[in-house]
Amino acid sequence: MSSVLYIISAPSGSGKSTLVNELRKAVTNLDFSISYTTRNPRGSEQNGREYYFISRQEFERMLAEDEFLEHADVFGNYYGTARRFLRAAREQGHDLLLDIDVQGAAQVKKTVPEAVSIFVLPPSREELEKRLKRRSHAEGMESEKVIERRLRAASREIENWPKYDYILVNDRLEDSIDQLKAIVLCERARRAGEKSQPAQCQSLAEPCRQSNMAERLKPILASFAVQTANAGSK
Repeated sequence: MSSVLYIISAPSGSGKSTLVNELRKAVTNLDFSISYTTRNPRGSEQNGREYYFISRQEFERMLAEDEFLEHADVFGNYYGTARRFLRAAREQGHDLLLDIDVQGAAQVKKTVPEAVSIFVLPPSREELEKRLKRRSHAEGMESEKVIERRLRAASREIENWPKYDYILVNDRLEDSIDQLKAIVLCERARRAGEKSQPAQCQSLAEPCRQSNMAERLKPILASFAVQTANAGSK
């Protein structure tokens, strides 16, 4: 099987982690790259599960030795994907999923242009704010300043949507899980040269192609005050 590299990005609070966890349960031969970060663990996060939590000094050593496929500085903390995960997946003939931000996605696309990129969006700014407040409360880190900072960052990140192959609006979780699974399986079948692709391709995956999302995105982008010129407006 020819390995496929999947990139998934989303503004903080869009529900990406839940989608990724459900995808990994449903799809076999799909490896997941755990990112390295210099930030402190939050809530119940554990080293080696959500992230590899390392010191800034250690991260910069790995950076100097070119061990990262991509890296970014987000809110003063480093995040990065080690090259070893891609090598290991290819050696085993598995696909690899990267959960990375828009900066990292752009870097990976330059290195691996055939990678399949998926951008997850909340249905509106209002809904994202609600989700961020719920998460902050659950983490015991309630702060209006932090939430506002993440909302501003979301607006900037969302401007990058035209750079992605697929756009997934995470409105109903169950539907979003099915759509994400369809995208992955359909791209896997297409890359493998299979003539008959899963039936889900037409019904679930194709509508999520970036070129098919213009009308669906207009109200979402407008709620974030993101320019909609790329979504078909004049």
